[in-house]
Amino acid sequence: MAAWIAIATGLAAIVLAVATVILAKRGARLKAALRRTGSALRQEVAGSLDLDDVVARILDSSLALPGVDAAVLELEGDERGGMVKSAGMSRDNAVRQGELGSKLAVPLEGELGPLGSLTVFSGSVSELEHEAGDEVAELVRRAVPALDNAFRYREARRLADMDALTGLRNRRFFHETLQRECNRAHRYGRSLALLVLDLDDFKAINEQVGHLAGDAVLAETATRVRAALRASDIACRVGGDELAIILPEAGATQAAQLYARVEETVSSKPIATIARLTLSGGIAELAPGDDATTFFERADDALYRAKQAGKAQLSGA
Repeated sequence: MAAWIAIATGLAAIVLAVATVILAKRGARLKAALRRTGSALRQEVAGSLDLDDVVARILDSSLALPGVDAAVLELEGDERGGMVKSAGMSRDNAVRQGELGSKLAVPLEGELGPLGSLTVFSGSVSELEHEAGDEVAELVRRAVPALDNAFRYREARRLADMDALTGLRNRRFFHETLQRECNRAHRYGRSLALLVLDLDDFKAINEQVGHLAGDAVLAETATRVRAALRASDIACRVGGDELAIILPEAGATQAAQLYARVEETVSSKPIATIARLTLSGGIAELAPGDDATTFFERADDALYRAKQAGKAQLSGA
C-alpha cells in the first residue's frame, strides 16, 4: 500500500511539474503576444488626426501592456473644457483598482505645452513601474506627437468652421451639421428643433452708426446669444444678421424657451449706442417628412412671419 502511495505521489508531482511548465510557456507566449499587440497598437497611435480616434488608440495600447487592467487619459486645452477618457473600467473604479495594486502616472508634454497625463492601473501588479514602465514611456513618446497633431488639426477645423466676425459657427458648418442631426434624429426617433433669429432694424442701425460699428453690435449680440445656450445647442451665423440655433434632443417648447432667454439677454442692456436691441425668431420642430432643406425652410418661413408681425416676435412653423 505504501508503495502505491509513493507511486501516486510521484506521478502527481510529475503531473504538477509538467502542468507548471506548460502554464509557464503559455503565460510567456501570451505575454509576448500582448507585447506584440501593444507594439502594433503603438505603431498605429499616430495613424489618425482625429483627436477622439487618437485617444482611443492610446487607451487600447495602454490596456495591451503587461499587468495593466485600466487606463485613464486626461487632456487639457480641449475646446470642450477638458477631456477625461478611460478604458478597462470607469475612472473611479480604476482609481480603486490602483489602490489595491499599483498605478503609474506619466505627464504628457508636447510642443504645444502640457497636454495632460496618462495613468495606468493594475489590481494585481504591485510594482507597475517596474513591470511596464519602459513600455509606458515608449507609448507616451509616440502618443505626444500624435496628440499635438490632433490638437492642431482640431484647431484648424474649428477656425475653418468659425464665422470670423461673431465667433459662431459659419454657414457651411450649419448646413453640414443640420443634415447630420436630421439624419440622426430620424434614425433614432429623437427630437430636434431649430430656432432662426434676425436682428430687428439692423439695416437702420448700420445706417445710424456705420457698418464698422454695426459689425461690433452684431459681434456683441452673438456673445450674448452664446451666454443663453445650453451646452448641446449649436449656434451659427447663416448670413448677414441672421443666426440659427440647432437644438438636439429638443422640441418646439424648448426652442421657444431658448428664444425667450436669448431675447432677454440681448435686450436687457444697451449695446454701444443702441439703447435696446431686439430679435425676432422662427422655430420649427423636425417632422417625419423633413430633410435638412425643408426643415430650415419651415423655420425661416416662420421667421419671416414673425418679422411681418413686428419687432421682438416669435412664430412657429
